[in-house]
Amino acid sequence: MAQQALPVREARLGKPLGSAGEDVTRAALRWRRAEGRSAGPVNGVALLLPAGEPTGVRRPSPMSALAVRPFAVRLAKAGRPEGLTAHVVRYRCRGWNGAAAHPARDAMWALEEVVRRYGDVPVCLVGTGMGARAALHAAGHPAVHSVLAIAPWFPEPGPDAAKPDPVKQLVGRQVLLVHGTNDARTDPELSYRYAERAKKINRDTCRFEVHSDGHSLSQHRPEVLALAADFMLGSLFTQDYARPVRDALAAPPPLGLRMPLAAGFGASLRR
Repeated sequence: MAQQALPVREARLGKPLGSAGEDVTRAALRWRRAEGRSAGPVNGVALLLPAGEPTGVRRPSPMSALAVRPFAVRLAKAGRPEGLTAHVVRYRCRGWNGAAAHPARDAMWALEEVVRRYGDVPVCLVGTGMGARAALHAAGHPAVHSVLAIAPWFPEPGPDAAKPDPVKQLVGRQVLLVHGTNDARTDPELSYRYAERAKKINRDTCRFEVHSDGHSLSQHRPEVLALAADFMLGSLFTQDYARPVRDALAAPPPLGLRMPLAAGFGASLRR
C-alpha cells in the first residue's frame, strides 16, 4: 500500500514549564516570549514526547499532549532549583507511519529547536508509548544526555516486520525504561528485548517493571513520577541516583532489566 502523504504542517514545542526568572525586566520578558525563549536561565531541558498511533497523518488529539503534562509539571517542579525547563512536543501527525517514523523526526526537530533557544544544554527525552520509541530513536542527537522510555511501543515481530529498532544511538546516554507487567496495549516483553540489546552496547541502561499495573501506570503513578524525577535529576545534573536506580544500572541482565518498582518509591527521596 502506498504511504499516505503528510499534510504540510510544522511540529511545535509547547509552552516552557519551570523557568521563571523573576529578575527579568518586563521588556526583556516580552522579547523572550516573542522569540519563543525562556524567561530565565536554563541549565537543562526535559523534552516530553506523547503517545500516538501506529498509523495516521491527521493531527494528533489534544489529549495525547495533556496525558504527559503531569510528567512535564512534576519534572519542571523537581528541576526548578537546577534551572530546568520542560516542553511537550506537538507532533505534525498522530501516527508513526512505518519507515517515515514521523514522531522520531519531530523529536529531532524539537532537539534542534531546544539548541536554538537555549544553546548547549543537556536534554532528557521523556516519551510514553509511541513517544518512548521516538525518544529512543532520537537519542543520538548531541544534546541528548538521557532517555526515559515509559511503556514504549514496538511493533510486533513477524515475517513482514522491519528489522529491529536500532540501539547504537544510545551509546553514551543514560537510559531507563519503565513498563507495567499487565500492559495490554504495548507488550512489556518487547521492551525487555529492546533493553536487552541496548544493555549489550551501553552499560548505562536499565529497566523497571511495575508489577500488576497496566499501560497508563495509574495504580503506581506517584512512584513512577518519583522515579522519573530522580532519573532526570541524576542524568542531567549529576545528582546521585536513588539506590534502586543505581542498583538497576549496575546489575547485569536480567536483574537490571527487570527491576521491580517498589511501592512507596520516592516517599523519602528529595522533593
